[in-house]
Amino acid sequence: MNRRQKLLILTILITLIIVCTYLAGICISEEAIAVDFTNAKLKPSLHHLFGTDWLGRDLFARTMKGLSISITVGVVASAISAIIAVLIGIASAASSKVIDSIINWVIDLVMGVPHLILIILISFACGRGLKGLLIGIAVTHWTSLARLIRAEVLGLRTEHYIAVSRKLGKSNGFILIHHILPHMIPQFIVGLVLMFPHAILHEASVSFLGYGLSPEQPAIGIILSESMKYLSSGMWWLAFFPGLTLVSIVFLFDRLGDNLKSLIDPYSAQE
Repeated sequence: MNRRQKLLILTILITLIIVCTYLAGICISEEAIAVDFTNAKLKPSLHHLFGTDWLGRDLFARTMKGLSISITVGVVASAISAIIAVLIGIASAASSKVIDSIINWVIDLVMGVPHLILIILISFACGRGLKGLLIGIAVTHWTSLARLIRAEVLGLRTEHYIAVSRKLGKSNGFILIHHILPHMIPQFIVGLVLMFPHAILHEASVSFLGYGLSPEQPAIGIILSESMKYLSSGMWWLAFFPGLTLVSIVFLFDRLGDNLKSLIDPYSAQE
């Protein structure tokens, strides 16, 4: 097999792992993560793969449930953020110099504030919880992709077929839909996937600090935050396994984005 075929197979396998993890978390019932004091503080075993916490809840079931929540937040927030990036990037490149300067100033402003602080402020202003967290992540992760889209559109506007299309009397809307937007699809897909790791990590970080999801939800950040109280008593598995699974999912999303970029990018697609 050549490199392209290997990357394609690896991409499919990574996608299947992520989808199976998400579906497994959704299918876990509330009874599987219910409190059971008779099984409290059990170490990892064949019956409880990740052990149990101080309330007897199965840590493997809670971790899988938390990963499904993290993936949901990452997918929704990244999709919204990517759409915002495409719209703003095209508007910046296709508008006047004044509007372009204003949009670039807004991008510099958003990028100048640390994402974690900005997400906490937006989440707190929107009432915290899932809605505030989604809004906070969505409105802070579009800047880099917007600049990439802007640069692509500026380059496309100088192409000969765009000039020919204008000479033939085609409107700006026709050129946008038939010439510019199709070229933005690869950047949109790759940018969307590469936003997932950042969105998931920021969701876990904000929840860990207590400004994200509610404590009743088995999110990874909440699990890690609660485990800090019991690490000194030797219950190392409470933080180790949830943290390891979170890092693994982030790594898989990152590899997926890199593989898609290699497969879609015309400069490397045929290597």
